[in-house]
Amino acid sequence: MSINGTLVAQAIVFALLVLFTMKFVWPPIAAALDERASKIADGLSAADKAKSELSSANKRIEAEIAKSRTETAARLADAERRGQAIVEEAKAKATEEGNKIIAAAKVEADQQTVRAREALREQVAVLAVKGAEQILHREVTASVHADLLGRLKTEL
Repeated sequence: MSINGTLVAQAIVFALLVLFTMKFVWPPIAAALDERASKIADGLSAADKAKSELSSANKRIEAEIAKSRTETAARLADAERRGQAIVEEAKAKATEEGNKIIAAAKVEADQQTVRAREALREQVAVLAVKGAEQILHREVTASVHADLLGRLKTEL
């Protein structure tokens, strides 16, 4: 065999190997590489999508937190106003009760004053009769005594 024949045979074998590799070996490798590239691209797009969803979720969470803070502040202010209203209402009721107690005490004091005056009038009438009796040195009958007391009561 000559070198030229060997070279031609090797070239034919190499060409057959290249054709076999391009026909049967290269397509599955290229498909696997393309599939892997698409998976990587899908993973990257999913990561970008997840990042955007995370940022929008963070924005929603911050909005909800701000909303709940606002609601909480409003509720606290409302509770404070209600507390103040309850305190003012209690003060008003206490003042009203105090005024009622004072009015009742004034009425009671007036009644006691009237009773004391009546008792004092009776005592003054008795003393006046006794004094008159001693001045006159005579005995006064019960009917005259009652009549005298009645007149003194009306005069006083």
